[in-house]
Amino acid sequence: MSSQRSRLPVATAIGLGYLIGTLPTAALVARRASGGSVDLRRSGTGNPGSANAFGVLGARAGAAVLAGDVGKGAAACVLGGLVGGPAGAHLAGSAAVAGHCYPVWNGFDGGKGVATGVGQCLTTFPAYFPIDAAVAVATMQSSRWRQRAFAATAVSCVCWVAGSVVWWHRGWANPWGPPSTGALPIATTLSAAMIVRRFVDGRNVAAVA
Repeated sequence: MSSQRSRLPVATAIGLGYLIGTLPTAALVARRASGGSVDLRRSGTGNPGSANAFGVLGARAGAAVLAGDVGKGAAACVLGGLVGGPAGAHLAGSAAVAGHCYPVWNGFDGGKGVATGVGQCLTTFPAYFPIDAAVAVATMQSSRWRQRAFAATAVSCVCWVAGSVVWWHRGWANPWGPPSTGALPIATTLSAAMIVRRFVDGRNVAAVA
């Protein structure tokens, strides 16, 4: 009975994280910016994310979507930590990525989850965040990498997961984030797998089209 009670807060944190992740940031920003005339799912690349918002609606709307999606990941982790402790924080972040990528309100068809994953990393793995940012900058500075968003994202995800395993194994400090328990590599692996999967799904759809 006690083990079931101890799992309940973590399960609650995961559920809350998922619900936060399903908030349709891109749709709300697009509606506000265009007066309801633009649907990002039917414009540009068709992806409801900040990159498509930048291209279709401009820098201001793109930045708003980016901030909202990063904020979703961060908010889920903070709330998850309050409800379920360190494990709740880590797993609520992954749940938010799942909610963004596979929102129940939209037939489980959402965005790619990159920005929401950034919010998760910034909140639960801040020790690694500068490295994550450096990888992103290094890949984006090369025109070859910019044209290969999937490869750049895959590299970043692999480094993120590897870093979490090292931090957990070594027991290194994690600034303002929760302790680097075994939940950290589990959460980063889950989020990275979903992000990469969404990119693969997008490539497959493009190939069929």
